[in-house]
Amino acid sequence: MSAPLTVNQPPAGGARPAPQAPRPQYLELKANVHRKLLNRLNLEALASAERARAEGEIRTLLFDLIAEEGTPLSMSEREAVFADIIDEVFGLGPLEPLLRDPGISDILVNTYKHVYVEKAGKLDRLPTTFQDDKHLMRVIDRIVSGVGRRVDDSSPMVDARLPDGSRVNAIIPPLAVDGPLLSIRRFPAERLKAEALVTIRSLTRPMLEFLEHCVRARLNMLISGGTGAGKTTLLNVLSSFISERERIVTIEDAAELQLHQEHVARLETRPPNVEGKGAIKQRQLLVNALRMRPDRIVVGETRGEEALDMLQAMNTGHDGSLTTVHANTPRDALSRIETMIAMGATNLPERAMRQQIASAIQVVIQQSRLSDGTRKVTSISEITGMEGDVITMQEIFLFEKLGVNSEGKVIGRFRATGVRPKACERLKASGVILPPDMFEGVTEVR
Repeated sequence: MSAPLTVNQPPAGGARPAPQAPRPQYLELKANVHRKLLNRLNLEALASAERARAEGEIRTLLFDLIAEEGTPLSMSEREAVFADIIDEVFGLGPLEPLLRDPGISDILVNTYKHVYVEKAGKLDRLPTTFQDDKHLMRVIDRIVSGVGRRVDDSSPMVDARLPDGSRVNAIIPPLAVDGPLLSIRRFPAERLKAEALVTIRSLTRPMLEFLEHCVRARLNMLISGGTGAGKTTLLNVLSSFISERERIVTIEDAAELQLHQEHVARLETRPPNVEGKGAIKQRQLLVNALRMRPDRIVVGETRGEEALDMLQAMNTGHDGSLTTVHANTPRDALSRIETMIAMGATNLPERAMRQQIASAIQVVIQQSRLSDGTRKVTSISEITGMEGDVITMQEIFLFEKLGVNSEGKVIGRFRATGVRPKACERLKASGVILPPDMFEGVTEVR
């Protein structure tokens, strides 16, 4: 016999007296009913019950509790309360309606009181709240436990992901002074295709064609940009140009890349256990990946000492590898790579570091998020070698910002610099002959 889904039922008997207090506001009533309902639910039985049966019993109990409150609610209000309860039991509570909105790109929870979302490039605060810090912590625990991770006093920071691939970061007290903080970076259910980037004016068709040929010709490429600039989206698009006949190994802190090729081996780092042991870092995964016979290695983000191993892999037969790095300009990106190499190889001379970078990476793509929230490829540069102790670069394409219109939209243009890249010889050897006018100073006003 299946366990009952409700417990602590009030004793049968006469009708309850009508409350003497004035009619509460809808949100207050909903909070009261919500709290009483959770107190009467057998959560363990709910976890193993069929959802249809559980929803039926929850609906019956919920309407009984609303009747006990003695406050009339319209049918639409009753259904709204019921939907909130179902989200709480089976989903992520107040976050569920936000996660169902495809237009929201970021959800930022600053303690239980404040919830912000980014939509169409604009950041706004919502009336949505959690009941208290414990309520928010339950939601965070549900997220991180779903991917085998944990968050507690001994491990107060965690990276995780949702089933749809959305990236999650949570940080709790004592590191978060005012209460738990939760950040969710959402990705569209359907990842942007290459043509879509041209349609939304993230780059021009000649820029896209050049990048596509570079990927197919197995040039090593570095995508640089700030937080929320669209690096991962662009990395997904570029990865889509890799042949189905190649073996791809991806390495990430939290798996979020969505490669559509069949032959993909996905690796993910592991945080330390309760005893502080057992952590697996990207560098260890990268070393292991070299033993997996990869044709291409795709690192979601290079952020530490694994940079040297990544460059060495690029230099030793794993051409066509891709990675991203946080930086504001292509030159800054190379400086960051140099700094990360020094983190793991402090005795390596500066010139040797730069030689590794110059020989390993051929193309640096700068992705930027502009003031109006739009994301654009603002620069495509080629590394041409070394002059003395300096890595030499030449810009192939760029985006020039010309101003801002009355609606706050950025006005600018994409421009080819007129420089024909040295990589054209390598592309020609791969059977790709690019038209000369691709690199002429033709502009597109945006």
